[in-house]
Amino acid sequence: MTYKAGVVGAAGFAGIELVRLLARHPEFELVAATSDALAGTPIAKAYPAFTGVTDLAFSTHEETDLAACDVAFLAVPHKAAMAVAGDLIAAGVTVIDLSADFRLKDPAVYEQWYAPHTAPDLLAQAAFGLPELTGDELAAAAERRAAGEAVLVGCAGCYPTATSLAAAPAIRAGFVDAAAPVVADAVSGVTGAGKKATERTHFCFANENMEAYGVGTHRHTPEIEQILGLQGRLVFTPHLAPLNRGLLSTVTLPLALGAAPSTEELVALYRDFYAASPLVSVMDAGVQPRTASVAGTCRAQVGVAVHPAGLIVATGAIDNLGKGAAGQGVQCANIVFGLPETCGLEEIANPV
Repeated sequence: MTYKAGVVGAAGFAGIELVRLLARHPEFELVAATSDALAGTPIAKAYPAFTGVTDLAFSTHEETDLAACDVAFLAVPHKAAMAVAGDLIAAGVTVIDLSADFRLKDPAVYEQWYAPHTAPDLLAQAAFGLPELTGDELAAAAERRAAGEAVLVGCAGCYPTATSLAAAPAIRAGFVDAAAPVVADAVSGVTGAGKKATERTHFCFANENMEAYGVGTHRHTPEIEQILGLQGRLVFTPHLAPLNRGLLSTVTLPLALGAAPSTEELVALYRDFYAASPLVSVMDAGVQPRTASVAGTCRAQVGVAVHPAGLIVATGAIDNLGKGAAGQGVQCANIVFGLPETCGLEEIANPV
């Protein structure tokens, strides 16, 4: 059975990556791609990579009949998703949201970091979309959808995905001091900032430059804290790098009193933890993840090592548009619709 899919906000970087994945997906048929700014423009004209791949043109949000879709992917800014998700759910359309609107479980926390939440009832029922760590929520959503209910998934953000995949096995195994700060330093490519150029992302400023931003104030902080149970203990510092795509997070975790695992033991622990996760690769001891090795895919590479100062250093590499956004959205949709979670997802990056 083929499911009809629409992408709202399809002209942005995450949106057009969704278009790329859905255009060749064996089970989802892309029937709508919305963009008010490019309405009427063929996708292949705005993005020539789609020449010979699709004849679909962008359409306006308002004029597109998304109610005819089985699933709608929302690649829109925060606040925009919660304004449209309710109507889609009511129309029987499953919603996969790539924005921040349905990630945080507590509406008060969302308001603190974003704005007042206007759909707290939907927030309460949304499944969190990070399959390797919240598979139970997605499995429950899949059961509800199979029973005829339209469901809502709030996909994890790019920084939370890489950081949490790197740190979760050690934290859940009890190897990390439950009272000490955890430090996450993460570096992202420029596409993570969205399509609209700013002074920070303009080529002349971003090229040949690296800088930290959002120090102590980045909105992904509460999401990472929620996933890892680190409320009030996370020191998260994002950085912008002159890459098109790619994200690397290095997480420093203080060992719990009495914990003394070797690097090899941690690698074995991580491999056991992710044994049922086909899109996560745990590197050998002494080998670190590379963003180039996951670019263009929904894969994640994770590395872990013991530091002689009594610390665990865990690293996670993803493509910020792949596993950090569009790829993860498709992965979650696959699960919710009862498909293999790797269905339609590229698993091998360009080797050079």
